[in-house]
Amino acid sequence: MPILTHLAIQVRDLDRAITFYREFCGMKIVHDRGEFSKRVVWMAEPGKEKTFIMVFMEGQGKPPQSDHDYSHLGFALPSKAAVDAIARLAEAKGCLAWPPVEEAYPVGYYCGIRDPDGAFVEFSFGQPLGPGAEVMDPA
Repeated sequence: MPILTHLAIQVRDLDRAITFYREFCGMKIVHDRGEFSKRVVWMAEPGKEKTFIMVFMEGQGKPPQSDHDYSHLGFALPSKAAVDAIARLAEAKGCLAWPPVEEAYPVGYYCGIRDPDGAFVEFSFGQPLGPGAEVMDPA
């Protein structure tokens, strides 16, 4: 059976993407190389370096998502307070897209922010994945 190991994303400004994913997502660089005059950076959550990474490559990137396109990367947080803290930081930095909101199971409590290329990144608590999964499970 196949195992999902990575997601590769082309970004317009690699250093801005690295800063964003470090600051908001707690990711760290696990591999940084330059080949054929192109830099490629692998980032992962601490402790997950051998299970799932995001690969960032500088290039054209994509146009920012429309406000009605809810495609996103999802990160679970340990509490509603942690979601609120990320939302406050994003608001201060001008990248908050969706303020914190609570929705019925399985959505939970979440907010959304835009990365430097305009893609949505969601931070949640209480979904059936990650921290808080047991809190809201109606079963």
